[in-house]
Amino acid sequence: MTDRIEVAATELRPLLEEFIIWARDNAPESDPELVGPAALWHRLAFSQDLGTWKRADLRNLLLDRMPKVVEDPDAAADGMLPAVDAYLTFLSQTGRLTEGSDSLSDLQAELDDVEDDFVELMEDLLDDDAEGDDDEEEEIGDLGDFEPFADALADLDTIRLRPDSELATAAREVPLIAQARDLAVWVGSGRRVGEQTLLSDDEVAEALTAVGLPRPETEGSLAEAVPQLWNVWNLAVDLEFLEPGDANTVGVQDDTSEWPFDDDEDVLDAWMLGLHSVDYGDPELADEDLTMALAGLTRGVLVRLLLGGGSRDLAELGQELSEAAAELDELGADAWEAAGDPLAGALAWLTGYGMVEVTGQTVSLTPLGTEGVVHLVDDSDIEVDARPAIESMSAHELLALSAELPEEEADSEFADWMRLREPGKAAEELLEAAAQDESDALIRVQAASVVGTLGEAAIPAWQEALKQSSLRPYAATHLSQLQVEGAPEPTQDDTHWLILDMWTISAGLGRSEFIGSLRDIGPELLNNLLEVIWKIPHAHVEELLDLISQVHPDKQVAKAARRALFKARSNS
Repeated sequence: MTDRIEVAATELRPLLEEFIIWARDNAPESDPELVGPAALWHRLAFSQDLGTWKRADLRNLLLDRMPKVVEDPDAAADGMLPAVDAYLTFLSQTGRLTEGSDSLSDLQAELDDVEDDFVELMEDLLDDDAEGDDDEEEEIGDLGDFEPFADALADLDTIRLRPDSELATAAREVPLIAQARDLAVWVGSGRRVGEQTLLSDDEVAEALTAVGLPRPETEGSLAEAVPQLWNVWNLAVDLEFLEPGDANTVGVQDDTSEWPFDDDEDVLDAWMLGLHSVDYGDPELADEDLTMALAGLTRGVLVRLLLGGGSRDLAELGQELSEAAAELDELGADAWEAAGDPLAGALAWLTGYGMVEVTGQTVSLTPLGTEGVVHLVDDSDIEVDARPAIESMSAHELLALSAELPEEEADSEFADWMRLREPGKAAEELLEAAAQDESDALIRVQAASVVGTLGEAAIPAWQEALKQSSLRPYAATHLSQLQVEGAPEPTQDDTHWLILDMWTISAGLGRSEFIGSLRDIGPELLNNLLEVIWKIPHAHVEELLDLISQVHPDKQVAKAARRALFKARSNS
């Protein structure tokens, strides 16, 4: 079903983008965002044809399907029917409502008929949500909740992440992964596990020896006295070294014994699989309520280290966390005292997973730890400015990052990156990156702009770029400017390609910017361009012509764009 949804959403996206533009002028009171779910489920459940709408399907969509999938019943009650009305009007006025559909007036009549029932269904959903809220206690974050630190994390200076090769080398040395491997290899293939305890006491003793953990002195069950062994067991499952089998069995994965792997990417993928094992460092106390009062402690250590610039005084960190535990939970102070040294287990696990180092009274993030906590913050949907180290940043990473940065900051990134390379090599890498995706005009323009500043050193790279259709216009232009003997002169088609690239970028900036870029050309010249530019095999030519036909205020230009779009579609 997920694949079907993705395919349908991809088909719908261009149409919905056009509707949003249309609605700004023709239905400004409607909320185009509410149309997306309705149009998607119409496509999935009722019609393969995006332009075929029937009264019965519309009723079923709104009264049967939408109550099951709507995310905001309040907004839907107020705005979904007007938004769907505007969308159907858009389809009709742009000729997209197919002949097999009911008429627009009939569809609008159906919207009127279902309005009261639809609003009532949305109100029922709101009542159900309110009852659920009343039944549930207010959710309180634990010590590992990153949300209270969101603003502070966003204000951090840029965090530079180390190269993958360096991180992979560190990950290969992580003791806990080696223990998880050894435990999985000892488990072997098809080992039967118990229902009360996974392993018998005799098996636990063997497993402790296999992973190098001490056997504790206990008068009770050995299996109940070895929490660290079970944490390593769970890590082996996280790492996919162990997998469940049939009939209460568990077995080792085939390639587990090969850890540490040779390929850096495989190593880092494995390490990331086990990243959430940081939670295993939280204290486990005899009293479950006290244990819950300290939940998230290990993540709390990590986020405070990141905010502290990578290191903290151990005593100050402990004091801060103990106060946080007392503030979050009325049992927090008691739990902290009962644990004795709550940070000991957290730091032991983080050290064992290669994420922190303790030197004297200072605890610090390692490069691997910084990488890990940045991923955890990102998993929490919190913004943090983390970038690859300049020396390890690829040309494509540089171009993609710079597209998101203010101009001055982007220039600084380029300058730092260029200082590490000979100009000719930098030009080669940038143009190769620009050629990776012919549809990415912004990356292409950025690369050409930077390489254009390198002068004669970039000539070999420009000559090689002549072989790429998306880069040829830039290469021909710059080689001509450099007066390189034998270089081809830029053609009219090259000029048209450059124009299409610039239109693509301005369209991505918004409607007003796009219209402004068209007005700069003037209607007469624009009409002349539209007569020929449709021939250019540019990835966005049809999309741009369609957009011009929708948004240009000059009716003659809009009409010319529609004619050009028809020719482009006939030519493709």
